[in-house]
Amino acid sequence: MANLIQAVRGMNDILPQETPLWRKVENRLRKTLKSYGYKEIRLPIVEKTELFKRTIGEATDIVEKEMYTFADRNEENLTLRPEGTAGCVRAGIEHGLLYNQIQRLWYLGPYFRHERPQKGRYRQFYQCGAEFFGIATPDADAELIHLSARIFKTLNLSSSVSLQLNSLGSSQARLSYRHDLVSYLKAHATLLDEDSQRRLLTNPLRILDSKNPAMQELIKNAPKLIDHLDTESQQHFNQLQQYLTAVGIPFTINPCLVRGLDYYTKTVFEWVTTDLGAQGTVCAGGRYDGLVEQLGGKATPALGFAIGMERLILLAQQHIYAPDAHIDIYLMTDSEKTFQKGLEIADLLRQANFTVILNCGAGSFKNQFKKADKSGAAIALIIGENEFAEKTAAIKFLREDVPQHTIPWDGLINFLQQKKT
Repeated sequence: MANLIQAVRGMNDILPQETPLWRKVENRLRKTLKSYGYKEIRLPIVEKTELFKRTIGEATDIVEKEMYTFADRNEENLTLRPEGTAGCVRAGIEHGLLYNQIQRLWYLGPYFRHERPQKGRYRQFYQCGAEFFGIATPDADAELIHLSARIFKTLNLSSSVSLQLNSLGSSQARLSYRHDLVSYLKAHATLLDEDSQRRLLTNPLRILDSKNPAMQELIKNAPKLIDHLDTESQQHFNQLQQYLTAVGIPFTINPCLVRGLDYYTKTVFEWVTTDLGAQGTVCAGGRYDGLVEQLGGKATPALGFAIGMERLILLAQQHIYAPDAHIDIYLMTDSEKTFQKGLEIADLLRQANFTVILNCGAGSFKNQFKKADKSGAAIALIIGENEFAEKTAAIKFLREDVPQHTIPWDGLINFLQQKKT
């Protein structure tokens, strides 16, 4: 007997009993994004590796350790996308969507990172992202965060998440802060874990995001980036806070929130939860005003966020009822002749918006009734030799104590529609 082939570790199947909830959540996301004027864009799963090295940053964990990268037959280095913003910006530049334009775009799909799998965190995972191009002022930040808050409200999850904010300021402000931070960390180098010692030379701001309990006191006492903000960034951040307060969105300023990608500037934010254990971030984003120009486009202010779908689904399980797909009719026949008629009638019923399973594989009516019951169908519709001769169908209600009916073929749809209502 051949060995069973199982899924790649960290790349999970989403089974039929799970997909109704996924569909329900995805539909609410689509509806909310549309209501804010966002348009869907669909992007390739594979991009040139250089795209992510230039945008995410070569000194980040994603580029250093997590990307699935390979050379194709033309010896071109390609990567399974680890995040969505870089590809969206690339597409916007390539197709002329961004220069001197305001664009609100969204996308939904799979992404790939070679991480240690755990609850709500997989190597193939799904994200819903929203990107807002063309506005540099804090009103755009406020509207984007308002959109993310609305998404949680439509899913009845507002009480399960909380908003954390920070500002990374300008690149000049970060250079000044980086100098002070590195000096502080070098003075306490013996307290740094192995990852942080490596980051000290490449990306010291990421040390602030360490989850190592032994380093939390060190991080707490480190210099704060928010104390190094330039005047314009501070005004931008203050105005954003005023807007959020005005519309009743509570938030906490987290001076250690730096995000894991190099392209962020000014506003960064995360929606976090305590309901999922250590992996508490459900939605994260911020402003990346320099990214379009960095990829060869004209300077364009931009901001966005991504929602981790697996974590969102874990939260939504407690608040959204999503029953399995309902089967209206199980149609039974007992010969080639009656099956041919069954094909015709099943098609007419589906055109009338009924969900119909047509029995295949023959079998006695007794066995077909067992299949009908197992399918969850509300009605069994039978076309046997007698019914075929009389151009009728027998209708048996499987979930109600209702007498069996015999209905002419040309009256089936009207009868069933009346019963459905």
